[in-house]
Amino acid sequence: MSTPLHATPASTTRRLERIAVTGRFQPIHLDHLELLRYAFAQAQHVVIGITNPEPAARTAHPSSAHRHLAEANPWTYDERAELIDAALRCDGVNADRYSILPFPLDEPAQWPALLPPGTPQLVRVFSDWEREKVRRFAAAGYPPQVLEGDPATRLSASDIRSAMQNAAPWQHWVPLGARERLADWQRSGT
Repeated sequence: MSTPLHATPASTTRRLERIAVTGRFQPIHLDHLELLRYAFAQAQHVVIGITNPEPAARTAHPSSAHRHLAEANPWTYDERAELIDAALRCDGVNADRYSILPFPLDEPAQWPALLPPGTPQLVRVFSDWEREKVRRFAAAGYPPQVLEGDPATRLSASDIRSAMQNAAPWQHWVPLGARERLADWQRSGT
């Protein structure tokens, strides 16, 4: 798990109206929840953009060799939205503080229809992939707010998926709410 973030508002006098956080959330894990908590401290409303929402639209990227592969994307957009919502509600976040939407990261021309231009994008950077996201957001007029992550302590959804496939412990990496849904789905074979 990465170094804890200190959730202090962007300004002591005024919080942002909105901020966005994007990711695949395959599945949501404790580092994601920590980043979302930080976002809630920064803004009145957090827009959570789920990337790779459409399996047919996934594309390979040199800075992230696996993000387009089927095995790296086992849950649908709707399932991931359900997991995020369950985790946030279990964490005590009111549903009016966030919205969850499909976010086609590879199609910046569609972003203004989903998110007002100028909406800050909170990105925790661990690798070249996140640096690429920062570059894309800045180029499209969505100012990135960058938090440096420590790759040595990064929680990986790949590790969670692998543990689940190998019947190894994974629950300690996943927030309450999402953890129970994943366990139910695993038991039912969905």
